[in-house]
Parts: sequence; structure tokens; C-alpha cells
Amino acid sequence: MEHPRPGVPGVPGVPAVPGDPDAVRQDVEVLHLLVAARHAYEGRPADGPSAPPPQDLDRVEVVAGKGLRGDRYFARPAHARASVTLLAVEDLEAVARDLGLAEPPDPALLRRNVVLRGADVDALRGHDVELDCGEGPVLLRCGRPANPCAWMDVVLAPGAFRALRGRGGVRAAPLTSGALRRGPARLRVLGVSPAGAPGTHPR
Repeated sequence: MEHPRPGVPGVPGVPAVPGDPDAVRQDVEVLHLLVAARHAYEGRPADGPSAPPPQDLDRVEVVAGKGLRGDRYFARPAHARASVTLLAVEDLEAVARDLGLAEPPDPALLRRNVVLRGADVDALRGHDVELDCGEGPVLLRCGRPANPCAWMDVVLAPGAFRALRGRGGVRAAPLTSGALRRGPARLRVLGVSPAGAPGTHPR
């Protein structure tokens, strides 16, 4: 018998995980897995990006404490608690509506690593989550927001910088190793991170 639970903020109506009343779960889709070996948005936006777009892969390796193998943040001590970035495609669709764009911006231009459909990613701040794409769960600790920068007005559309505030995704630390694949996945929200973890739930 599942324990009744009001739900994690931002993830309403998701059933409790049997045997774990402090967790919730939902089916999601991994749309993009973006890995970039170099930073692109450095210097002045007027000069344009300094690196090619990230690779959009079918599968990526996650290494605990280090990030996504091949990515620019991999094994960088300064980014140890924020080496993986998550983004909800629904937020890009909302930005397109707000700005009157014909279609949502290309997720690759934001250079977030994992683009999901079906999850309120920004509501995951301060929570530990498991993302299972069929090869076993990968545990991530979601911390501070992945705030947009002024480059967005140049590479997306005028006004995108402001429109993406509060919709830019979340930065996370991988606590276990494993693999993520494009396609259907299960997101399991385990609850609030322990005291001292990066970020707190703002709501």
C-alpha cells in the first residue's frame, strides 16, 4: 500500500514510490543529451560564440563527482557540485510564446546538458533525484539555478535573457555513476537534500 503524500512542490499529482513515502516519481522523456568540450559564450556577445555547438548524443556516461565524460565541466573541481545542467523543454516553449517566436529556441543554444520533457526542472532545486533511462538510476543532487546570461539576447532572440529568468534550468552534482540515454525515462524525486547541500528549495 502506498503512503499518501501531498507531493513535492512543483511535481504535483505524482504517486509515492512504494516503500519510500518521501519520494515521488514520474515518467519523462530525455530529448537531448548535449556535451560540449569547450565554453562558447565568453567575451563580448557582439563578437559571437567562440566554439561550435555542443554534440547531441544518444548516450552519455555519468561519473560520480565529475560530471558527463567529454563535457567542459567534467572533473573540474570548481564545478564539482554543478557539473550537470538540466532543462525543461516546456520552459523553452513558454519563452517562444512570450517572445512571439515561430518555434521554440534550439536547446543546443542554451548549452544545458540534459533536456527533459514532462518535468518541472526548476522546481527540483534542493532535491536529490534519480534519473533512470533504462540502464539503472543515476543519482543527482540538484542545487543552484542555471541562470541565463546576456548572450541569450544574441543567440536566441531579443528579450530572451529576461524571458529565461526562472526558466533556465538547474545545476546538479552526480552522486553515482552510470549512463543516460535519449528516450523514455523515469524521474524519481527523493526529497530535500541534506543540510549543507548546494541550493535550497525556494518555494
